[in-house]
Amino acid sequence: MIQRKTNLMETPLPPADAVADCCVVYSEAEKAERRALKLPACEPSPAGLIQALPKGRTLVTKRAIKAPDVLNDAPQYGSAFPRGLRIELPGGITQLLISGTASVGENGETLYEGDFRAQTWRTFHNITRLLESEGATWHDIVRTTCYLRDIERDYLDFNSVRNEFYAALGLDPFPASTAIQARICRSDLLVEIEAIAIMVRGGGK
Repeated sequence: MIQRKTNLMETPLPPADAVADCCVVYSEAEKAERRALKLPACEPSPAGLIQALPKGRTLVTKRAIKAPDVLNDAPQYGSAFPRGLRIELPGGITQLLISGTASVGENGETLYEGDFRAQTWRTFHNITRLLESEGATWHDIVRTTCYLRDIERDYLDFNSVRNEFYAALGLDPFPASTAIQARICRSDLLVEIEAIAIMVRGGGK
């Protein structure tokens, strides 16, 4: 991922394909690994070049999750991932994989710089809207992974906000969770959360 310290609302990153087309100098080791993956050794590869699905294989049905009213699509500023994936599994099960989500607005800008608690609430807000876009709620969440830029400084506040939110929702039990200290992709983001939800299609619980 390309990182920038400037406000993304003012200076958006180039799209991923434009980044790939920049003047990249490939090392001999990189060339070897690109060849092993059946990619051109010395030039950007065209989309759809690799056909990796064996004959007779059927893929699970999946599509991107979006909530453009509260946060933009990550590829708009050069990141090669969706905000989440909806996966339809056999047996009437739907799984939602929510990508790492932070205090980002509808134009890709960081919201509430320097305010950890406000960023945490906005992160929960964004995830809530992603879930709602697929007919899910926090009651469908089975696991979260929580990344804090400074876990020693901020964990008490994080746990306070999370406990209040989960209690207000009436979650019992709370989702399984892991908290990790991590350098999040932007220096002004203090918390990021990814989540897994599982739903039974047809309204069953």
